[in-house]
Amino acid sequence: MLWRYLAGAAAARTADEMSGPALLIAGLAVTGSPVVASWLLAGLTVSAAAGGPLLGVLLDRARRPGRLLAGCLVAYAGGLLVIVSGLGRLPEAALVAVAVAAGLVGPALTGGWTSQIPAVAVAARSGRAGGPSGSDAARLGRANALDAMTYNVAGLAGPALAGVIAGGPVAVLVCVVLLVAALPAAWALPASAGVKTRSGVGEELREGFGAILGNPVLLRATAGSMVSCAGTAMLVVSAPVLGERLTGSTGLGALLLAVTAACGLAANALVARARGPRRWDALLVWGTAVAGVGMLLAAAAGVSGAYWVAVVAAGVVGLGEGPQLTALFSVRHREAPARLRAQVFTTGASLKITSFAVGSAVAGPLAAYSVGAALLAGAAAQAVAVAVLTAGRPRSVRDV
Repeated sequence: MLWRYLAGAAAARTADEMSGPALLIAGLAVTGSPVVASWLLAGLTVSAAAGGPLLGVLLDRARRPGRLLAGCLVAYAGGLLVIVSGLGRLPEAALVAVAVAAGLVGPALTGGWTSQIPAVAVAARSGRAGGPSGSDAARLGRANALDAMTYNVAGLAGPALAGVIAGGPVAVLVCVVLLVAALPAAWALPASAGVKTRSGVGEELREGFGAILGNPVLLRATAGSMVSCAGTAMLVVSAPVLGERLTGSTGLGALLLAVTAACGLAANALVARARGPRRWDALLVWGTAVAGVGMLLAAAAGVSGAYWVAVVAAGVVGLGEGPQLTALFSVRHREAPARLRAQVFTTGASLKITSFAVGSAVAGPLAAYSVGAALLAGAAAQAVAVAVLTAGRPRSVRDV
């Protein structure tokens, strides 16, 4: 059960990571307009903030949440097919509207899947679904680390596939194939433990946000991850510029992001192999701090002019970001009420996407002015995130 889930999640998330660059390349190749291409990409991401909380409500209500996730995969794939087949044929505004509609279900490919991990981890051992307790908690910790690894794999493979495959439209079709490949795993996800009381959607949305705002641990983790994600955007935008400054090649700059993803994957593999209780709250703080140190090193690479320093810096960022993501998932699973878990995860995913978009918008002009300044801003954001994560935090934290 767990390995089938991981295979499906990896396929869906690779398609998610690949779809943005693929649409960007396809729009540029077919229309010749970078404006249209950027609008398609913006449309696909901007609606996630609105779609995530509502999707979480529907997942929390669903008796078979996997069936709803499967429907989201079909909707996302269908949107991509309409766009790629309509480029050059349908009005550009209509295609952007389709991208916005497809983006509404985007959080299903990230937080929506992760919210199902407790049921999958327990069902994999005993054939039953339910929340973790006792030895189930250790199994859930390992499952969270493995789930976080699928994000690292997707972050590594998605953009690389989009760049390697000849022709933007073909890359979009590969995204669709990956989404279809994930359908059986989504369909087979365990049933929920029970159906919650059906109150109004508006009331449930308020409850979901209240679960985050009313729980100091969840609030710190959510706010800290948002600030950290905005800082990560600084590195993502700056990497090609840094590579061009150091080597004359933006491609070698993009390679730095692959190094970050690979080191995050390796770090999470070690977390998954660890035995015994983990202090997830502490790991969340330390992972964020290590990522900040890596961004400081990247800024130093720009000053020294040494590309190898930038490679080391990218690796250090990955060593922090990988366990950071695992710890974030574990804290959410531990603190979120079972009946609101999906909403907490999809809302968290939506907020991180929005933070990344804000960080990217700031990073663009900042990196154009000074790539070192942009990287220092990213490091500063990680420092602020650490401060948020530790503000009001008790000295003793719970193990899971």
